[in-house]
Amino acid sequence: MKRPLTAALLAAALLFAAVPPALAQDQAQHREQIERIVETFRKAIIDKDKDSFMKLFLREDITWSAVFTDASVDRFHARSKAAGRPRPPKLFSSNPRSFIEDIAKDPQRLEETFSNVRIDTDGEVAHVWFDYAFMEGRYKQNWGKEGWQLLRTDAGWKIAAVVWSMEANPEPPPTTQAGD
Repeated sequence: MKRPLTAALLAAALLFAAVPPALAQDQAQHREQIERIVETFRKAIIDKDKDSFMKLFLREDITWSAVFTDASVDRFHARSKAAGRPRPPKLFSSNPRSFIEDIAKDPQRLEETFSNVRIDTDGEVAHVWFDYAFMEGRYKQNWGKEGWQLLRTDAGWKIAAVVWSMEANPEPPPTTQAGD
C-alpha cells in the first residue's frame, strides 16, 4: 500500500517541481512586454506619434495626475503674484490624448528619459516605477518619480493609470539666438 502512495507523491513532486521554471519564464515574458510598453511610450514622445502613444492605454480617460513639489509651487506663486494671480494648485490632472497632442504641436525636440525602472507584476497587474526627466532639447524642464498601473488585457498590457511628482526646473530655459 505504501508503494502507490509513494509513487503518487513522487509524481506530484516532479510535476510541481517543473512549474517554477514555467512561471519564471512567464514572468520574464511579462517583464519584456512591459519594458516594450515603456520604450514605446518614450519613443512615441520623441517621434510625436499620437497613434502609437494612444494604443498604450486602457482608455483615454485614465488617471493622469501629477503633484508639483512645494518648491515648484512656491516659485510659480512668486511669479504669479506679480501678475496678481492666486496661488497655483499643487495638483495637475489631464489625460494622455491632451499630453501627446501638446507634444505633437511643439516644434522642439521633446523626450522623457527613464532611469531606475522597477517593474512588479504577478502576470495580470503590474506597477512600473521610475525616475524621469522631461527634456526640451538639452534643457531639463522637470523631473521626479513616475508610477504606472498596468492591466494585462486580451489585447496585451495596457496602462490604466499614470501618476508622477514634478519638480520644475528653477532655471529658465536658455534663450536661442538667431541662427542657432
